[in-house]
Amino acid sequence: MNAIEVRGISQSFLQKEVLNNISFEIQKGEIFGLLGPSGAGKTTLINIIIGQIKPNNGKTFVLGKNSLELSRKDYTQLGLVLDQLGLYERLSCMDNLQLYASLYQLEKSKIEEALKYVQLFDDRKKTVNELSKGMKQRLIIARAIMHHPQVLFLDEPTSGLDPATTLKIHELLLELKKQGTAIFLTTHNMEEASSLCDRVALLNEGHIIECDTPVAICSRYNQLNTVTITTKDHHQYTIQNNKENAKVLFEEMQTENILSIHSSEPTLGSVFISLTGRELI
Repeated sequence: MNAIEVRGISQSFLQKEVLNNISFEIQKGEIFGLLGPSGAGKTTLINIIIGQIKPNNGKTFVLGKNSLELSRKDYTQLGLVLDQLGLYERLSCMDNLQLYASLYQLEKSKIEEALKYVQLFDDRKKTVNELSKGMKQRLIIARAIMHHPQVLFLDEPTSGLDPATTLKIHELLLELKKQGTAIFLTTHNMEEASSLCDRVALLNEGHIIECDTPVAICSRYNQLNTVTITTKDHHQYTIQNNKENAKVLFEEMQTENILSIHSSEPTLGSVFISLTGRELI
């Protein structure tokens, strides 16, 4: 049984198409990234999958159950890290988690375990308004995982965070993956998707234009694999990095007129630009 199944989802708001015939599945223990620019419909799709929006067409399933039929018990198997889910600024980290733990009837040890997991145990008595943005995000993740959900949804979890905090969150997610958690991640950060996700789907104007592993997607666009040569008289030109141009490169090297050679392999970002003509912003 897949953790998540999305079958032919289409959605429009005020006659504007947001999602068009979206289909994919996510397995347990997999990190799946939905990659697209802001406003592409990523958050809308999460809300459809968790049963908060009824789609115009199609169906979604979570742990084998139709999203529109999820019970309270089913929701205890889900964890949510969504931007709009705020914290109580005047309460401590511990009290914030205690409030939500009461909904799941969790013991205090589970709260402490979650705080240790996100490296906030020593800060548990601090109020939320004393925390940095990165610490707040880790607290939100602690709240989402303290009941050990089978499926975790994260909407732009590292947006606006510094590199060190981003790395800590990535390490947390990889550890959850090892434990068998299915993770559905939305982002417009190409590097994050490449390094973290087992598979990604590229979303543009409501359509999935590619869906595969990051390596497989990039390898399909080998024409973006180039070599840039700079000569000693500061002329520069770029050629495709292929067998046909290997002879050209060899001949240039024989002239001893080369100042530098730089290769450029395709990335998810360059593939997205090649397919859509726009950047992931």
